[in-house]
Amino acid sequence: MASRAGLHAAVADGPREPLLSGFAGRLMLLWGWRRALTAFVSGAIGALAQAPFDFSAAAFLAFPVLVFLLDGAAGDAARGRTGRLRPFFAVGWWFGFGYFVANLWWIGNAMLVDIERYAWAMPIAVLLLPAGMAVFYGLAAALVRPFWNEGIGRVAALAAAFAVAEWLRGVVLSGFPWNSVGYAAMPVPVLMQSVTVVGMVGVNALAAFAFSLPAMLAGKRGRLLAAALLVLIVGAHAGFGLLRLAASPGSNSPELSVRLVQPAVNQAEKWNPEKRDAIFRKMLDMSAAVAADGVRPELILWPETSVPFLFQQRPDALAAIDAMLADGQVLLAGAVRMEGESPADPAVRFYNSVVAINDGGEIFGASDKQFLVPLGEYVPFADQLARFGITKLVELPGGFTPGTKRSAIEVKPGINAVPFICYEVIFPGVARDSGADVLVNVTNDGWFGNSPGPYQHLRHAQLRAVEAGRPMLRAANSGISAVVDAHGRILDALALDAAGTLDMTLRLDAVAPPVPGDPQLYGWTIVAGLALAGIAGRLRRRRFN
Repeated sequence: MASRAGLHAAVADGPREPLLSGFAGRLMLLWGWRRALTAFVSGAIGALAQAPFDFSAAAFLAFPVLVFLLDGAAGDAARGRTGRLRPFFAVGWWFGFGYFVANLWWIGNAMLVDIERYAWAMPIAVLLLPAGMAVFYGLAAALVRPFWNEGIGRVAALAAAFAVAEWLRGVVLSGFPWNSVGYAAMPVPVLMQSVTVVGMVGVNALAAFAFSLPAMLAGKRGRLLAAALLVLIVGAHAGFGLLRLAASPGSNSPELSVRLVQPAVNQAEKWNPEKRDAIFRKMLDMSAAVAADGVRPELILWPETSVPFLFQQRPDALAAIDAMLADGQVLLAGAVRMEGESPADPAVRFYNSVVAINDGGEIFGASDKQFLVPLGEYVPFADQLARFGITKLVELPGGFTPGTKRSAIEVKPGINAVPFICYEVIFPGVARDSGADVLVNVTNDGWFGNSPGPYQHLRHAQLRAVEAGRPMLRAANSGISAVVDAHGRILDALALDAAGTLDMTLRLDAVAPPVPGDPQLYGWTIVAGLALAGIAGRLRRRRFN
């Protein structure tokens, strides 16, 4: 534990004196549980910058608090390299823990669907998962400790470290890049366009940098530079978005008439054998209803796992779909696809899929989910964990098998749709080079009730459409189903928990990338530049001393 005398000695150094005044000075002198609690609360406040609140100003408060707490941690009396890193890691971890608890608490709603069987998973969802995610923020804070100084370099280094941490969060243990800090800077389509230039890596870096710059205003040195950089970043971010949205799309884009079906099936009833026929009939009736303009849609889209049984066991289901579809219509339906003769066969494989069915009742295409949800669709080390009663939420023998290839499906002559199933759509860049004319996202957010989860999931889908420069059709069991254009604008949507259909004739405008090459490379260039600025600031400080 750091001594209070050590803290006072650190913050009393001449160049740091301005930080002792007011708010910043009090935060720097916090230690022990008060410092941990402040970091936790500031992280939770930062979560208000994410959907559905979209209060970006919260991030401009949370990150300066983090900077001031790290300023105080730099003065902790500690010996050895590990001892100096520990207080930085602790501040970053508590900040991340508050951020992710506030961002992910709604995952616990999935355990309430069958609480008698899955009560054990509630602490994992509400506390253990955020604690694990917070490790990445702790590592980001520890990474900048050797370069920490009182100048603007520390803010640049922190932003670079956060960008690296967010990237790692998207790849380690299959990845879970939910609500990275960059999303807080992109609450509306005009502010989403920068991702086409620098990718999520660059947006994360610039967002963390901009959010942290107000910390410089608490001192005398670097205030004008910090203010100028903040105005420059925000102005370029918004200005580029305005220019990109003002560009006129091509006039020769093909059109596709679509119907999104949102049945709002109660999650507790979804796999009840006695309810399956009624659910399937509801899907058929909603799909067959005549549109207000009397035009039958060319494409009908059902949500994830909306077919409540295996087609191999119910061939009559394909016959019913055949009778429902008119000539030329195509149905894309979320369904469980089985490879094997019988579900009881140990060698059988199940896939969470989107299947394409034509007006003859034939399955002519399918695309399988590649990114499976841990503990939801498969259990790592399943045999060992089963001894402790830990099982997956979706009860299939052996769980789902990940798909090996994402397949484009021709839904109309010359028009390819590429499906992304549920949380596959949260991975940055996954849709950018998919070769799609239209992106499709099917999901079942009914697990999470009326919570921030479905709104945050929709925001991720919007960003994938922007990255790919292609429109997206999104069908969700209980919402939020939406039609999103290539700039991330929601053209129409069905409200959360509403049962209904959405009909639209969509022009498949494609938006060309503004720069050649991979935006992620430009993003890593920004990260490198920020890291070099942090190193230069530290070296300059040493030379001055």
